[in-house]
Amino acid sequence: MLLYLHGFNSAPSSTKATQVARYLARHHPNEPVAIPHLATAPNRARDQILPLAASALKTGEPLRLMGSSLGGYLASFLLESLVAEVGEGDLRAVLINPAVRPYELLADYIGEQENPYTGERYRVEAEHMGQLQALDTPVLAQPERYLVLLQTGDEVLDYRQAETKYRQSELRIERGGDHSFQGFEQRLPEAMAFLGLA
Repeated sequence: MLLYLHGFNSAPSSTKATQVARYLARHHPNEPVAIPHLATAPNRARDQILPLAASALKTGEPLRLMGSSLGGYLASFLLESLVAEVGEGDLRAVLINPAVRPYELLADYIGEQENPYTGERYRVEAEHMGQLQALDTPVLAQPERYLVLLQTGDEVLDYRQAETKYRQSELRIERGGDHSFQGFEQRLPEAMAFLGLA
């Protein structure tokens, strides 16, 4: 199963999530895909993704992770947790402009927000920053399990934070671009091959 984790204030209907689902339907129609609508509260998002991953692993099927921005942060937490707990064999993750310290960035968003994809109104709470920090993975047990796609023109995140954290991983750094990762669809064949879907 491919588990795609969207970013902050995003949704399963986002451009990248839609492109992933469309690519799999066209090239790997038998590959199950899950793109959950992640809760705003980090603890609730954690409680969404851990059972999804566990149920996929229980069936014996490969679990492939992909995450964008805050979803990349959560994918790192999930991968590191699974490797630490069960030593999961071929588990890998593709991260797209991943957040590295979202508990610092999102402190500026505390208060009422509106999701541009769903129209849902919700609150970012101060306690969410501590919840995010509890999910941090400052040390990667096996950095070779990550393919990290970065664009230097990211206007939301400083790409150099991810470049430093994932320096021992497979890094693809493109000049320019933006936080949405321009040209993401062209990167999908390489990303899927990294996840074992050549």
